[in-house]
Amino acid sequence: MHRRLALLAVATALASTAVITAGRADAAAGCQVKYTISSQWPGGFGAAVDVTNLGDAINGWSLVFNFGAGQTVTQLWNGSVTQSGAAVTVRNAAWNASLGAGGTASFGFNGSWTGSNPVPSSFTLNGVGCTGAVTTTAPTTAPTTAPTTSSPTTTPTTTPTTPPAGSPVKIMALGDSITGSPGCWRALLWQKLPAAQVDFVGTLPGQGCGFTYDGENEGHGGYLAINVANQDLLVGWLAATDPDVVLMHFGTNDVWSNLPTTQILTAFTRLVTQMRASNPNMKIGVAQIIPMNPSSCTECGARAVALNAAIPAWAAGLTTAASPITVVDQWTGFDTATDTYDGVHPNDAGNVKIANRWYPYVSGAIS
Repeated sequence: MHRRLALLAVATALASTAVITAGRADAAAGCQVKYTISSQWPGGFGAAVDVTNLGDAINGWSLVFNFGAGQTVTQLWNGSVTQSGAAVTVRNAAWNASLGAGGTASFGFNGSWTGSNPVPSSFTLNGVGCTGAVTTTAPTTAPTTAPTTSSPTTTPTTTPTTPPAGSPVKIMALGDSITGSPGCWRALLWQKLPAAQVDFVGTLPGQGCGFTYDGENEGHGGYLAINVANQDLLVGWLAATDPDVVLMHFGTNDVWSNLPTTQILTAFTRLVTQMRASNPNMKIGVAQIIPMNPSSCTECGARAVALNAAIPAWAAGLTTAASPITVVDQWTGFDTATDTYDGVHPNDAGNVKIANRWYPYVSGAIS
C-alpha cells in the first residue's frame, strides 16, 4: 500500500552540528524510554534509544542514565553526549529539541564494554524520572565472539513479480544511521523524483527534515551489516515491505569495528541472496560508502578505502540480468571536513551530495 508520512520540522533548518539548545528547558511531567542493544561484539556494542514525552510539550531536553558495568559511549548521533564515570547525559540536537505531548526523539550510539553489558535501570528526562513505562530490550542471544559468516540461505518465495504498469516502484533504503538518523538525503532524493512513481518503504518511520516526504526506511542506527545478514533481520523487513529496488549504504559500523573486508562482503552476499529470495527481479544499488574520519578511530578512513575498493569486483561477480547490482560511488567528492558534522554522519551539504549521487541510479531503476 502506498503511504506518505507527513513529518513536520522542529526547526526551520537542520543544523550541521549537534549543539545544546539554548534557553530554559521545561520539565517533563512523565516519560518513557526504550533502550535497545541493536548489536554487540567483543568489547563493543551499538544501542538505539527512543525517548517519549508523556507530559506537556517541552523545548529542549536532557536524558540522564547510569551504566552499571563500566560501559562508555564512544560515538553518538542525533544529540550530544557527556559522560562522567558511570553517569551519561545526552542532550538534544538543534533540530530535535521540541518534544510535543506524546512526541518521541530518537538517538543512537556505539559503546565499549568489558565483562558484561547490562541495560541501564533508570532514566530521567529534564530531571523527572521516566517511571511511566521504562522499556529495556536486548538481543535474545548476544554474540560472545566476533560475528561469523556462514553460507547464504534462501527463503522460499512466491512467483516473482514486477510492478504493474502505473503502480509506484517500491524503494527500500537499507543501512545504518547514515541512512536513517535522520537520513535527510532520502527526503532530498524523494523531492527530486516523480511522487506518483515511487513509494519509499520500510519498517521504520522517517524523521523530520523540514518538509513533508515519504520517509519509511530501513536505516538502523548502530547496526552492522554482518549482524543483519547473519541474524536474517532483512528477511522480515523484506516480507513486510516487498520492495522492488534496494538502495544499500552499509558497512560503516563494520569498518568501525575493524572487521575484515572479506567478511563484510560475505555479509553483503548473504543480504543480496535474501533480497533475491524475496524478489528475483530485485534491482540493487550498492554504495561505495562515504569517507570516515572520526576522532576516535584513526584507522577507519583506510579501512573504508579498502572496502570501497573491493566492492566493484564483488558486485561484478554477483550481478545478473534479472537482478542487476549497480555500484554507486558515494565516496568521490565527499569531504568529511565540510560534509559531515562529526567525521562520519552527513550534515546538510553531505545530504545533498548523497541524494545527488543516488538520483541517476534511482531515476533509471524506476523508468
